[in-house]
Amino acid sequence: MIIDFKKYSSVRIGQAFEVEVLDSVGEFDGFIIGGANNLLVSDKPKKMGILGEEFNFIKILDKNADFTTLQIGCATKSSTMYQFAKKHNLKGFEFLTKIPGKLGGLLKMNAGLKDCNISTNLSKIMTAKGEIKREDIDFAYRFCPLEMPLFWAEFKLKYGFDNEKDQLLKLARSNQPSGASFGSIFKNPKNDFAGRLIEAVGLKGFSKNDAKLSEKHANFLINQKNASFEDALFLIELAKKRVLEEFGILLENEVIIL
Repeated sequence: MIIDFKKYSSVRIGQAFEVEVLDSVGEFDGFIIGGANNLLVSDKPKKMGILGEEFNFIKILDKNADFTTLQIGCATKSSTMYQFAKKHNLKGFEFLTKIPGKLGGLLKMNAGLKDCNISTNLSKIMTAKGEIKREDIDFAYRFCPLEMPLFWAEFKLKYGFDNEKDQLLKLARSNQPSGASFGSIFKNPKNDFAGRLIEAVGLKGFSKNDAKLSEKHANFLINQKNASFEDALFLIELAKKRVLEEFGILLENEVIIL
């Protein structure tokens, strides 16, 4: 299928490219784009694929007095997972209300907010090489070591959707700027914040044509209208360079550049 990344990606940058649809579990020698929420696509990207609708589902596998086991396809949106958990009074997915994307991408990034991560209640993942249990996956902060396509995952969620945590997590992201962006450009370094460092080197609000480091949160790159791949890449590399020179800290990309 043809996907126009200027319309499909969250940052609204890119051209139209052929993307292979994966309708069944198996190997794929390219990059799975998911919802393209933290993706910057160049003019000559590597081979790309996307999971078909067969992997957009939520199934209840087991229910007992203590927890419910869910099997969720990796093409399922975070908002769908959040609403399902809220409707069925399950806790553990409250943080997904403010994190866009699909399950595959959430797992690849070990997405989270505050002390909540997608891997917390995970039981296993179906990959191109078969099922892998949670205890055999070395998740870390915004990191998953699995370098292969992911197709579905199982979670054990306890009962009691946490409305108080839900509201607190929504407030925790109220400082995020609106507009076309990746979300965070960089991971936060240990004991610090990427946004603080970028602001400290004078780049908050700095722009290159229509690409801009947000005046509201410096770790967000905003496409004001017609930013190009080159514009965005320039700002990403400039922020890295300035922070390294000033603080000796090498910022690590959260955005994936193809």
